[in-house]
Amino acid sequence: MVYSLIRPVLFRLDAECAHGLAIAALKALPGGRRAKLGGPLETQVAGIDFPNPLGMAAGFDKDAEVPDALLGLGFGFAEVGSITPLPQSGNPRPRLFRLEEDEAVINRMGFNNGGASAAVERLRKRRGNTSPSTALRTGVVGVNIGANKDSTDRIADYAMMARLMAPLASYLAVNVSSPNTPGLRALQDEAALTALLDAVLMARGEEGPPVFLKVAPDLEPADIDAIARIAIDKRLGALIVSNTTISRPPLKSAHAAEQGGLSGAPLKDLAQQRMSDFRKATGGTMPLVGVGGIATAEDAWARIRAGASLVQLYSAMVYEGPGIARTITRGLEALMRRDGFARIADAVGTE
Repeated sequence: MVYSLIRPVLFRLDAECAHGLAIAALKALPGGRRAKLGGPLETQVAGIDFPNPLGMAAGFDKDAEVPDALLGLGFGFAEVGSITPLPQSGNPRPRLFRLEEDEAVINRMGFNNGGASAAVERLRKRRGNTSPSTALRTGVVGVNIGANKDSTDRIADYAMMARLMAPLASYLAVNVSSPNTPGLRALQDEAALTALLDAVLMARGEEGPPVFLKVAPDLEPADIDAIARIAIDKRLGALIVSNTTISRPPLKSAHAAEQGGLSGAPLKDLAQQRMSDFRKATGGTMPLVGVGGIATAEDAWARIRAGASLVQLYSAMVYEGPGIARTITRGLEALMRRDGFARIADAVGTE
């Protein structure tokens, strides 16, 4: 209710300025009530206990400034980043556009972030003196890692980030699917992806957190099969399906022709299809995280029934406000009861 009153004011601001205000507000607000383990929505993925399957996707909290505030909004987990070894300013502004008529966002941010050193300090501070074995009590926070735009060895960048973030992350998310860093998506090719994951897994260490891989929705069937095969072979913790799309379904907004990755409602059908595709390609043996166009409990439920063990959102909070996490999780509980499931995990892949 409150957000519906202030949204018109926020929407008169530049989108990136409004996002900065949102981060500042979350820093200033007292901590909210976190989701607790033990409820009907609790689930386990890659050995991690999640109080509920709904997470904040990477891109909202690029610099690991407010992961605990996000958990306080009712999200079961938060994914920070993408974080690169060195600070970088990203692409020129304007680079973030609301498509109000389409309930969508186009971004061409370009991995703008303050770099690894600053993020490491924040993540160390939030964990205090807890050891890696007990740190998950502070909440599930994944770290999405990337490479610098001007790096001469992007695989080395990912390996460095894995080594730095492994002691601080509940899981590592390897982002090779952003459309806004030239050449990055080429790392999804079979040979390059194999070399990249080998380097990341070695840098993470035997006792490190699980590694998730975030893939693009704009993949051919052969790409899907190859990525699924590699993910299974490397024993990844999960696949995150999917990032923003460079495709353009019919759009109404004046910003429809802007370059960058499209997210929000127009991505829903494509992301839903890719979830089904990866469920089939992995034979149900690999946990999947569904992201793209999820704005309601029904959207999340459809993605779970299609094969997602976890789901994430970001763009929908731009339009629905910070109460969206609790609205969706309450709705998921109702949908579980309606369809006769006692545990959220029992519904995964039952479409």
